[in-house]
Amino acid sequence: MAFQEHIKQGIPSQLPPKKVRNASVSHAPKRQEVLSSGEKKLALSNALRYFPKEWHSELAQEFMDELKDFGRIYMYRFMPDYEMHARPIEEYPAHNKSAAAIMLMIQNNLDPAVAQHPEELITYGGNGAVFQNWAQYLLTMKYLSEMTEEQTLHMYSGHPMGLFPSSADAPRVIVTNGMMIPNYSKPLDWEKFNALGVTQYGQMTAGSYMYIGPQGIVHGTTITVMNAFRKKLGSGISPKGKIFLTAGLGGMSGAQPKAGNIAGCITICAEVNPSAATKRHEQGWVDELIDDLDTLVDRVQKAKTNEEVVSIAFIGNIVDVWERFDTENLFIELGSDQTSLHNPWAGGYYPVGLSLEESNEMMAENPELFKEKVQESLRRHAAAINKHTARGTYFFDYGNAFLLEASRAGGDVMAENGIDFRYPSYVQDILGPMCFDYGFGPFRWVCTSGKSEDLRKSDQIAASVLKEIMHSSPASIQQQMQDNITWIEEAEKNKLVVGSQARILYADAEGRAKIAQAFNQAISSGEISAPIVLGRDHHDVSGTDSPYRETSNIYDGSRFTADMAIQNVIGDSFRGATWVSIHNGGGVGWGEVINGGFGMVLDGSQKAENNLKSMLFYDVNNGIARRAWARNSGSLEAIQREMDRTPSLKITLPNLVDESILQNID
Repeated sequence: MAFQEHIKQGIPSQLPPKKVRNASVSHAPKRQEVLSSGEKKLALSNALRYFPKEWHSELAQEFMDELKDFGRIYMYRFMPDYEMHARPIEEYPAHNKSAAAIMLMIQNNLDPAVAQHPEELITYGGNGAVFQNWAQYLLTMKYLSEMTEEQTLHMYSGHPMGLFPSSADAPRVIVTNGMMIPNYSKPLDWEKFNALGVTQYGQMTAGSYMYIGPQGIVHGTTITVMNAFRKKLGSGISPKGKIFLTAGLGGMSGAQPKAGNIAGCITICAEVNPSAATKRHEQGWVDELIDDLDTLVDRVQKAKTNEEVVSIAFIGNIVDVWERFDTENLFIELGSDQTSLHNPWAGGYYPVGLSLEESNEMMAENPELFKEKVQESLRRHAAAINKHTARGTYFFDYGNAFLLEASRAGGDVMAENGIDFRYPSYVQDILGPMCFDYGFGPFRWVCTSGKSEDLRKSDQIAASVLKEIMHSSPASIQQQMQDNITWIEEAEKNKLVVGSQARILYADAEGRAKIAQAFNQAISSGEISAPIVLGRDHHDVSGTDSPYRETSNIYDGSRFTADMAIQNVIGDSFRGATWVSIHNGGGVGWGEVINGGFGMVLDGSQKAENNLKSMLFYDVNNGIARRAWARNSGSLEAIQREMDRTPSLKITLPNLVDESILQNID
């Protein structure tokens, strides 16, 4: 059967033979058993409802075995036989370009070169899923192949509820992931309801079909590391020969060594999973692999002496590195961590003193002891970091819930007031005041032709637009403009593409709209040969309410509210987005954040131009308005500039209070 026939078939008409998991790809760790005997039967019944009754007797034991062996029912038997990767858009069977583009993006998220655990449908972060099982994938692709311009597909945590009549102006897909009743949004709740097959953790761009490989975070990490060195060293001092020590080489954290190379420092990134480290090395995202601490110390000392720009993956535990560098008196300029600590008990963080295999076994067989080991490791981790910061290391939380989980473990990470953390979030110190407050965030696009020449042309267009805007930009955003111009001009030579022909840069509302408009015109004229998909990371100005990361520099007491993210996804949906998504839990943990995203297909039409102007304007300025109301100075400046440009925009602005008045009130 040809590829298009496979897609249109959905659930096959004949029961396919049983499949064996591919040993050459990374697999999700076994999840802990959390279901009672009755609940296991409910999970089995939930899984079997996707298939004809005559198959149930054969599938029942197989699915129960999966639940026992892996903690989840993935339905491996129904994995497609065709290769999983983003194809040129014309190869997808669809009645419209929007549906075809969404199929392309889904397949890119599941490409083994891109996805962390592709056979478990997990893109990154240890549990960031596109679907819960393969039946959901098959049905979703079938629905997309049938969708008209007057239908909308509604996705309930990976499950395609169905095609509903709508209109040509409505989104083609509405995605929700993990939207729980608040009292059922603890980590153990995720384990239970995910095992039952009724919800999933969509992370940020995994369950919203907008992941573009590690490149998606390379840019933000580059901006963060560059500005962190500026804070530490002062403006104009080169970071050559200076150390950036961190951990994690997964789907998101794997961007760190590449970003360090672009920023121009020595990057040491610890990773306990040899296959993850090897994968990043093979992809060219990290320069060297080292699995011995003595060798690592010697190599780093040499790199410092020679003022090298090099990235090193240490296959081992980050706690060992922090402690050994303290013993060796190796000075670390920058320190952070990007392990998946939002998921501490299920493979997001591996404790020091245990191997990967020992940890995975204990995680499944003795979860309480594993939790004790993780918390013990976090206390050691924090203590080692404190020794280095006492000497002058600049440490920042990279939004992975490191400080939050270390504090819960009893680690020494609290400030003297007992309320705040002693170290800042990178959003508090860097991305918030320098980027998000002014509307700068991770604007991204995918060339659906799959042609590198289309991506190259889009790079040139984006650089040209930014240069033109920069001439009239205020001094407060000149550095951001120049950093992004330099980034996009050097993007191709840095070999950032993994999977789809995609790119990312940070731009404000004006930049995003003007770049998108130029793309749409280039598609219309034939300069770019096929539609472009626009999107962004949820880690942005408006899309995410996350008190320990994206909104950590909101100080009016509203950082624990989620109005902004909900308003964002609703507002985008009727302003022209092709698809929208809203998730619980992406980035920093289940129950800790609400985040939303969008996708928009540019096809060169006037309708696409109208949509991009309306939706991109709101998508950014919604967040700037909220930040301005919180009295953030950069946002007050940015929203006033926007109101001056756009008379129909009228934002409620705060009246600032003289601090002396507050000080005199009892």
